[in-house]
Amino acid sequence: MTEPGQYKDTVNLPKTNFDMRANAIKREPEIQKFWEENNIYSRLSQENPGEIFILHDGPPYANGQLHIGHALNKILKDIINRYHLLQGRKVRYIAGWDCHGLPIELKVLQNMKQAERQNLTPLQLRQKAKEFALKTVDEQRESFKRYGVWGDWDNPYLTLKPEYEAAQIGVFGAMYLKGYIYRGLKPVHWSPSSKTALAEAELEYPEGHVSRSIYAAFPVVKVSEKLKSVLEPFLPDLGVAVWTTTPWTIPGNLAVAVNGALNYAVVEVARRDAEAQRGCKYLIVAAELVERLTATLDVELTVKATFAGQDLEHCTYRHPLFDRESPVVVGGDYITTDSGTGLVHTAPGHGQEDYIVGQRYGLPILAPVDDNGNFTDEAGKFAGLNVLSDGNQAIIDALTEAGSLLKEEAYSHKYPYDWRTKKPTIFRATEQWFASVAGFREDALKAIASVRWIPAQGENRITPMVAERSDWCISRQRSWGVPIPVFYDEETGEALLNADTINHIQAIIAEKGSDAWWELSVEELLPEPYRSNGRNYRRGTDTMDVWFDSGSSWAAVAKQRPELGYPVDMYLEGSDQHRGWFQSSLLTSVAVNGIAPYKTVLTHGFVLDEQGRKMSKSVGNVVDPQIIINGGKDQKKEPAYGADVLRLWVSSVDYSGDVRLGGNIIKQLADVRNKIRNTARFLLGSLHDFDPQKDAVPFEELPDLDRYMLHRIREVFNEVTTAFDNFQFFRFFQTVQNFCVVDLSNFYLDIAKDRLYISAADSFRRRSCQTVLQIALENLARAIAPVLCHTAEDIWQFIPYQTPYKSVFEAGWIKVKDEWDNGELAEFWNTLRSLRTDVNKVMEQARIEKMIGSSLEAKVLLNIPHKELCEAIKGFNPEKGNGVDELRYLLLASQVEIVDDAAKIADVKYTATTEDWTIAVVNADGEKCDRCWNYSTHVGESEAHPLLCERCVPALAGEF
Repeated sequence: MTEPGQYKDTVNLPKTNFDMRANAIKREPEIQKFWEENNIYSRLSQENPGEIFILHDGPPYANGQLHIGHALNKILKDIINRYHLLQGRKVRYIAGWDCHGLPIELKVLQNMKQAERQNLTPLQLRQKAKEFALKTVDEQRESFKRYGVWGDWDNPYLTLKPEYEAAQIGVFGAMYLKGYIYRGLKPVHWSPSSKTALAEAELEYPEGHVSRSIYAAFPVVKVSEKLKSVLEPFLPDLGVAVWTTTPWTIPGNLAVAVNGALNYAVVEVARRDAEAQRGCKYLIVAAELVERLTATLDVELTVKATFAGQDLEHCTYRHPLFDRESPVVVGGDYITTDSGTGLVHTAPGHGQEDYIVGQRYGLPILAPVDDNGNFTDEAGKFAGLNVLSDGNQAIIDALTEAGSLLKEEAYSHKYPYDWRTKKPTIFRATEQWFASVAGFREDALKAIASVRWIPAQGENRITPMVAERSDWCISRQRSWGVPIPVFYDEETGEALLNADTINHIQAIIAEKGSDAWWELSVEELLPEPYRSNGRNYRRGTDTMDVWFDSGSSWAAVAKQRPELGYPVDMYLEGSDQHRGWFQSSLLTSVAVNGIAPYKTVLTHGFVLDEQGRKMSKSVGNVVDPQIIINGGKDQKKEPAYGADVLRLWVSSVDYSGDVRLGGNIIKQLADVRNKIRNTARFLLGSLHDFDPQKDAVPFEELPDLDRYMLHRIREVFNEVTTAFDNFQFFRFFQTVQNFCVVDLSNFYLDIAKDRLYISAADSFRRRSCQTVLQIALENLARAIAPVLCHTAEDIWQFIPYQTPYKSVFEAGWIKVKDEWDNGELAEFWNTLRSLRTDVNKVMEQARIEKMIGSSLEAKVLLNIPHKELCEAIKGFNPEKGNGVDELRYLLLASQVEIVDDAAKIADVKYTATTEDWTIAVVNADGEKCDRCWNYSTHVGESEAHPLLCERCVPALAGEF
């Protein structure tokens, strides 16, 4: 007697040990160990047949834990490197770390007691800084490896290594000998809180800064020949009106600058409060600002005369606080009528434009401010006061007392802060070493134009920065760094720096490291001719700007290591590096060799939270990459997602702008990873008994559905290749996700289950389907490998048949054939897929109202008014087909009937009409087959198998 359910063991269900759950916290480290034990990266980087590809790593600071921005950066690099490896190129990735400079020095000092700090020698500080940096490098390296980032981790480049430092001295020497480096007294960004000069890249401009701006009048004592008749009548009550946001720079005032192209006016000042009338009765201001200044100063201003700004040159005025007279000079385009008075208080020791115009007029450089930001004795009675606090107030009080102050008001604007201490900087002239960008600016601009910038606006960003850049201050007043290899004559102060001294120091540092500059005696540091020339020398105490350190990496790494090359293929960093590493690397490379150090530069934005806010510990919205990977203390709230979910997030965002991340986003991406994984699991399970060598069906014999699917596979994976070629990883993400969900799960695999489960194991119907599944599986694993590297390897390790490749990365990039391209077939199948979608909607309605449970309980009635379309679709509804290209399999219905008149199905309850067809769903005819669950009027016709349909009986005999 035949019992229901007895045929369940005859169904070919999927079989695989590939886990449904990623279990990434355990599985990913196992996969990484497999890569390491089999030397997958190191072998491919040497043995791949293609060209070398070098993505040169920008060094993160070795001064703390990694944050999510590091993860975005390093994973982007790894995605690109792995793609090029899969393409057969020799990818050689050397990770680097920036190990010198103030950030590390500060960390070391913060961990010490006050007494320890005071007794610290430069060498002791350097030793502690080195230990801290190396410890941090080890910690960060392990995190990067856990992200799945491949590279030569045993041989990273560190800016503190002797060979690196020596190469950096070489870059400095080459630039000096070409005349691009000089020592000069110039205003630089000075950080009183760090007691060092800063580069532009070490500044930040926080929102909400408010300065104490003042309007002041300086009394005119002498007028120019050209304006004698115009201005002399207003003496001695005439003043030049200036405006400044830095009152503390007034003691350094040595000129007032005007714009020669503007018109100026003498105005009579009538204060509305007669008792407050003091100071100059007449003022010189820009003519077009008279109306605005009337309101700003709350006075009546009456124009008495106008004249050209150029004619004010050679007038002189008296400083209101010091016993000196200074000239009115003609400045440049920086003097505008956007704000102020149209006349600019000029202190050559406290501003770049001031310095330039001062040099033109031979003005001295006066900067009466010390390293701590306090006034020096040159500031007279203000000596000892801090310029950013009580000194500012004292100047304002003194100007008021002198009758010079016209008005004080708060002024909100961008102001430079030290990026480490988060405290304001000042402009202050000090003796520093500078790189003269002017000497090679045009070459640098040409080099920028020769580079491919991704996104393209990167070129528009860096070009004006370089075009307008003043000389680069490369010296720092720190102990932890590479020394500027200069000696000074004790008697004259003259600098000793030439090819002999540079080469000698370079050789010493190559052997002993930069500690030698502090360890060895001056005699040992000097080459022979200078040890006995009758002069006494002292060594310089300045170190190089850390941007010069990292900006020399093209010479210390790319050019120096034999396995690499220069210029490199790509630099990739955050968009802030247009003024940082991209620029310092460009300037040093162009200065020495006349070329850019990179062929392509890719930049990414910053990571914000899900609401688009900046991440901050105080707000509590910081996302820690380690917690995403390993989970938090409460694994229910913060589960361990593994590195692949983090990597998938990197691929999903448009990195060209700022990107968002938070708990909800990560959870959604984990769902996407799981969907891809489960799709692969079904493919693996369905191929458990398939051997491509003997079971694959030749392309020319495949049914139309399978040919269409290969057309679609070719289309999808070519799109993926294009996405990677164009660095548009979000397009990869969208394309693969859509392929897994829409093309495979919801369409092909949905249809394939009948062929895979019900047909005889070795039947054509099943083998042709498996042929497509094998191609889909291998290409899916290859396509996701740059991003979901662990998942792809996990999939590859569970492929049930023999492959020639131990690792998915050995297997190379996707493999599709042009013969699969069939646009005509695809057009027809896209129509059939639209029909399937519309039928599913009607079935769903019938299911909701419980007319049917499974779609196999349904019979679909179709009316297609368009004759050609109707005939074509009829061809897919034969009396007896190939068991593949039939409407009932496509629609997952037990029967499909095409009716010639829509009126015949007008009374059916579950219907839908579109422009192309009318669909109706009714109960299927016949009985349910106990094996395939299709309904058939032939169930019971077999005496041996009375519960089976006309398909399952021959399937058991291996015939269907």
